[in-house]
Amino acid sequence: MKKVLIVLTVAAALFFIGYSTTYSWGFYAHKRINRLSVFTLPPDMIVFYKKHIEFITEHAVDPDKRRYAVDGEAPRHFIDIDHYSEEDPFGVMPRKWEDAIAKYTEDTIQEYGIVPWHLEVMLGRLTRAFKDQDLDRILKYSADFGHYIGDSHVPLHTTENYNGQMTNQKGIHGFWESRLPELFSEDYDFWVGKAKYIDDPRDYFWTTIEQSHAALDSVLDFERELNEKFPKDQKYNYETRGTTTMKQYSREYSAEFHVMMDGMVERRMKRAIITIGCMWYTAWVNAGQPDLEHLGEKASDELLKELKKDDDAYRNGKIKGREHGH
Repeated sequence: MKKVLIVLTVAAALFFIGYSTTYSWGFYAHKRINRLSVFTLPPDMIVFYKKHIEFITEHAVDPDKRRYAVDGEAPRHFIDIDHYSEEDPFGVMPRKWEDAIAKYTEDTIQEYGIVPWHLEVMLGRLTRAFKDQDLDRILKYSADFGHYIGDSHVPLHTTENYNGQMTNQKGIHGFWESRLPELFSEDYDFWVGKAKYIDDPRDYFWTTIEQSHAALDSVLDFERELNEKFPKDQKYNYETRGTTTMKQYSREYSAEFHVMMDGMVERRMKRAIITIGCMWYTAWVNAGQPDLEHLGEKASDELLKELKKDDDAYRNGKIKGREHGH
């Protein structure tokens, strides 16, 4: 009897390991998106960003880690736009922050996500950091801004049904934004061209959210269709990563879903990459195109210590806000 209990306990552990918290785009995809954005920049910026490309890459996931340390962090990553209207959510939602909270109250807006407004905040912060020639803030805000922009390109970051929990598709969040890029992005063509100045960032941010939301039905409908026809005993498998065994959507199931998506994941990643480059560039231009060559070679010890606190909270704490399970 004791052996049976041990086996059952191990099996349960293996099952739920795969359903632990994942993150917007997954750590792998966020890092890759930030890194590739560096290569969209013009000559006056790319030398600086290449010098700091490892920081920009590694710290692309800091905002997700911060969700373990900061109570108000979670709403910055999403907007449940369909909460406000099923028929015309973008028509009823004011784009200006002051108008939105006047119409729905700030508590409501915070509860259902603030990512398009937070992108405006981040653009302002990065612009000021460039003006002040503050290396630490330029690096920190560049990496963070890239993360939030990446989140805004994910269809499941625009809905109350963010993890398929309302349609019996629990786990689809991590499936679309983490599992698929990890399996298939090596074959993507990430040439996106050069960053351009954005005259109307607010409109650009909201257009991004609208495009992401427009893709939502396809994500949910195609997975539901595949689930109905795919052999149930082949939908999941177990994979070992390091010393951890995880339950995952099988490679076969993932491949079929990826084909049904018809390049959607690649398109959203590519648009995230060029958007990040454009917004870094826009912030720099708005700051007066300051010379970046004389700035330091690396982030200060003070900044690294600050970021380590978030990393420690992530490793040892409990997430604040919603979880997106596999």
